[in-house]
Amino acid sequence: MTQTSENANQKKLSFFVIAGEESGDIHGSGLITAMNKIYPTCQFVGHGGNKMAAQGVHILEHIDNLSMVGFSEVIKHLPYMKRVMTQTIKKITEINPTRIILIDYPGFNLRLIKKISSCGIPITYFILPQVWAWKENRVRIIHDFVDQSLSIFPFEPAWFKERGVRAHYVGHPFSESSPPKISRRDYFKNHNLDPKNPLLVLMPGSRQQEVDRHWNILLETTKILSSSIPNLQVIVGKAPPVTLPSKPENFCIEHDSKAALHFGSAAIIASGTATLEAAVADIPFIVCYRMSSFSWYLIKWLSKLSYASMVNLISNKEVVPEFLHNRMTPNNLSKAILPLIIDPSERKSMCNDFEQVRKLLGEPGVYDRLAKEILRKHVSC
Repeated sequence: MTQTSENANQKKLSFFVIAGEESGDIHGSGLITAMNKIYPTCQFVGHGGNKMAAQGVHILEHIDNLSMVGFSEVIKHLPYMKRVMTQTIKKITEINPTRIILIDYPGFNLRLIKKISSCGIPITYFILPQVWAWKENRVRIIHDFVDQSLSIFPFEPAWFKERGVRAHYVGHPFSESSPPKISRRDYFKNHNLDPKNPLLVLMPGSRQQEVDRHWNILLETTKILSSSIPNLQVIVGKAPPVTLPSKPENFCIEHDSKAALHFGSAAIIASGTATLEAAVADIPFIVCYRMSSFSWYLIKWLSKLSYASMVNLISNKEVVPEFLHNRMTPNNLSKAILPLIIDPSERKSMCNDFEQVRKLLGEPGVYDRLAKEILRKHVSC
C-alpha cells in the first residue's frame, strides 16, 4: 500500500492546542512536527504563534495578544481574556476535538480545564504548571481533570506523585539543542563585530512589558561596564513581538537568541526560559527581573521558592546571581557581570555547574517521545 493510500485509511484525529507565549509556540511547533511524522492526518487548531501556524495549526488567537506578565497587567486585560475564554470554550464545544493539548500558560489553561470538564474531552498538559512553587492547591485541578501530565523537569514526577498525580517525565526540550550552523568567524563578520573583543549579550525579555521595565537599566549598566572595558561589544537578543524603546548606535540586534548566546562572552538575562537556554549554550550570565510593585509583593507573599532562575532551581543552589525587582540596578548588574566577562576562573566555575544542569535535562528526542505518548492514547504507534 502506498503512503498516500495509507494516510487516506487513517482515522482522523483532531487536536485543540493552546500555547499562550513565545516559548509555548516553539514547543508546540516541535510537538506538532513530531506528531505529523508519526500520524500525518492529524489536524490542529487553537492558540499559538507563527511557528505553530507554519506547521499547519489553524490559529484562533495569536500569542502576540495572549502573552502578558504580572497580576496588574492581567487585571488590565481581563475583559479581553474573558472574551478569549468564552470563545475558546465555544470553539472546543463546536469541533469536539479528539484531545486537548495544553502547553504551559497556567493562568489561562487551569481555568479552562475546569470550565470544559463536562465536555468529556481528554486533556494532555505538557510543561506542567509550577504548582510546586506557589499556589499548591492548583494541583487538585490537574488531579481531577487532566488525564495525561507530561513533565519536563526531573524532580517533578516524585513531587506530583505525593499528591496523587501521575506525571511522566519526557525530558526537557532544551536537551535538543545544537550549535548554530554559522561559524563564529562568519557570525562576527555578519554583525560587524570584532571576534577579539568581548561580546555582552542582553536578553531584556520576550514581552513588551518586560522590555519597557528593563531597558533603561540595561543601557545604564552597559555605560558603566564600558568605562572598565572600553572595547566591550553589545548584542541584544530581541524577541520578534517586542519593540526596543531606544537603540544605541553601537548595539547590534539579533533575533536568533540561541546564536547570540552561543557566541557571546557573557549575558544579562531577564528571568525566564532564556536562562536555561543560556546554561545549555554554556555562556556565563546573571539573572534580572523587574515587575510592578503589586505583582512583586504578591509573588513574595505566595511563592515558596528561594530562586527565580530555573538553573538555580534545578541545581538547588545559586549557580547564577539573581537581581530581582529593587535589586535590579545598574551598579548591581555591572559589578556582578564584570568578572564573568574578564576573569577566566569565574567563567569556568559557573560553566562547570552548567554541565551538571545539562545532564539533568535528559536525552535528546523529547518531542518524539512526547508525540508518541500523546498518540498512543488513540492509535498504535
